[in-house]
Amino acid sequence: MSLSIHSGATMHLGPATDLLNKIIEIGGTTALTSPLSRGALGDWLNANPEKSAWHVAIADDGMLLGFQWIGPYQPGLPPEACDIATFVKAGQTGLGVGSRLFEATKQAALDLGYDWINANIRADNTGGLIYYQSRGFRDWDRIDAAMLSDGTTVSKILKRYDLKD
Repeated sequence: MSLSIHSGATMHLGPATDLLNKIIEIGGTTALTSPLSRGALGDWLNANPEKSAWHVAIADDGMLLGFQWIGPYQPGLPPEACDIATFVKAGQTGLGVGSRLFEATKQAALDLGYDWINANIRADNTGGLIYYQSRGFRDWDRIDAAMLSDGTTVSKILKRYDLKD
């Protein structure tokens, strides 16, 4: 399977919303617990265009296989750091989608002036922890007893990726 990476745009919001809502429905890998509307996802992804970016992975047949966002989100992060969120279509993990997205995301983070990227991952999301570890992220903090919007309590692992040596 070949795929191409593009900057996220309005035309990608519908497929990205469907992809994300399926992940939320399956549960267990995202802190999001309620489906998002296309408008709500667009508001999040485009909230701070001078300090954020998002990319999509598109298969040859036009199917959106994943998307990745960076920008300011986590309260308390310094201005030289951004957060990251990665979503890959259910059943398409392990095929290089996230790896290809991250190459574009790293460059975007540098272009936006960030020094490091923060990943906030549920401690029970083994796939997410492995993905970020394999990209070179390292543990830097932990949040215990984080409450999700549905009242579920989870621990979260914070990982960082230093963009500059």
